[in-house]
Amino acid sequence: MRIVITEFISLDGVVQAPGGPEEDTDGGFAHGGWSHPYFDPEVLGPAFSEGLEKAEALLYGRRTYLTMAGAWPERAGDPFADRLNSLKKYVVTDTLGDDELTWNNTSRIPGGEAVARIRELREREGGDLAMMGSPTLVRTLIQEGLVDELQLVVMPVLLGGGKSIFPEDGGKRPFELVSTVTGKTGVQVCVYRPAAED
Repeated sequence: MRIVITEFISLDGVVQAPGGPEEDTDGGFAHGGWSHPYFDPEVLGPAFSEGLEKAEALLYGRRTYLTMAGAWPERAGDPFADRLNSLKKYVVTDTLGDDELTWNNTSRIPGGEAVARIRELREREGGDLAMMGSPTLVRTLIQEGLVDELQLVVMPVLLGGGKSIFPEDGGKRPFELVSTVTGKTGVQVCVYRPAAED
């Protein structure tokens, strides 16, 4: 399975709390919901639908899983929600028990086993293992060279600090731009894949 990551991201590389004010206030982050003014359904709708069609399973960190599990099951009847709800889900967590994994078709991956277990999933045949949010887990997967595609939904705003998906280990990791689409709000959907070192 290919590991495909989709992130709402600001011009200065922040991915924290794009959806709402209470989503993630770690570090005193005060801009929760910052993506809303730039959301262009004509561009983002097809991008998300296409990504979900290719997905065989979903992968989350704890916080993103809880946010998604709290929102999507109640939206049954919408084709996008029904697809999301039906897919296999994996959540990396040491703090949630199996009884707390209430979203349909969810399995827990202990944090200490995450890299090895995700590497095993990636080696399987099949559709994509899709991720969104989960910046700590995404950063680890980028460090480990386990990301096959980055779909960055770049919003034209600077947030001045917050969580990032990018490692700060001094490593050089070239990517190639595969496609880009610009929406009327200034949002750009940029798809990148790892490139060979020159």
